[in-house]
Amino acid sequence: MPDFEVLITGPVMPLIREGLEARFTVHKLHEMPDKEAFIAAHGARIRALVGGAGHGRIDSAFMRRFPNLRIVGNFGVGYDGIDAAWAGQNGIVVTNTPDVLTDEVADLAMGLLIATIRRLPQADAYVRAGRWLDGAFPLTGSLREKSMGILGLGRIGSAIAARAQAFGLELAYHSRTPKPDVSFRYYASLVEMARDVDILMVIAPGGEATRRIVSRAVMEALGPAGTLINVARGTLVDEPAMVELLRSGKLGAAGLDVFEDEPRVPEALFGLENVVLLPHVGSASHYTRNKMGQLVVDNIASFAEGRGPLTPVPETPWPPIG
Repeated sequence: MPDFEVLITGPVMPLIREGLEARFTVHKLHEMPDKEAFIAAHGARIRALVGGAGHGRIDSAFMRRFPNLRIVGNFGVGYDGIDAAWAGQNGIVVTNTPDVLTDEVADLAMGLLIATIRRLPQADAYVRAGRWLDGAFPLTGSLREKSMGILGLGRIGSAIAARAQAFGLELAYHSRTPKPDVSFRYYASLVEMARDVDILMVIAPGGEATRRIVSRAVMEALGPAGTLINVARGTLVDEPAMVELLRSGKLGAAGLDVFEDEPRVPEALFGLENVVLLPHVGSASHYTRNKMGQLVVDNIASFAEGRGPLTPVPETPWPPIG
């Protein structure tokens, strides 16, 4: 489709690049020696943008530079780096990659919870350092007779809840509105839920609406015996307050896969024994990343061929409303 040109805004996996190049004329903005000159000369030819985490924001100012832009394909389920509301108001479809990573992230979330409560990385380091010869590893916390509050009960949150029930955890949740057909308790107040549970699992979308929703007050309510797990976005947590509370013992423990300014992680966390730190690997398996990449390609191809996008985000429904 020579008249449907695609611009990739940053490095992508070969599956995406090759899948798009087999169908379209593809440009790679990150490889351009003069990005501004390329956009000025060729912006009107671009029909699709492909971006993802680490590529920079695709905001309204950027999209305006492509007057014939029709679709933005996002690699990832979270699309807070794209101004989807503006796109929808201007006839541009935004797609993401839901469902294909749900189980992988839910598995990782439960693994991170267990690793944090049972201190698995610390136990591994204990053995590697030869310290077992000097005595047994200290006793740890347990998931027995514990309760967990889930912040965000979407696809992934629901998958985490199903796994947590198998572990015997008592569940509650906080979201903008109660969910129909959910048996566990709904809290309209996140602070109140944090006060009543042992574990807070964060899996809500990013963006300005949820920025630092896990505030100092929420973490203080969770308390010195509480555990915070974040597999959503680092922006949802007041990171400086979290670091302070973890260091002072006013927050018991944290398992973190995401951070506010990735890949920069607060160095104050490195020396703490009550944290487990992961480099944003929730969906990072070969199997799931390949599924995500293929869905990016399939969304662009389906739209270009007139069949519509496969997974448009709510702000850009298909077919368009109105």
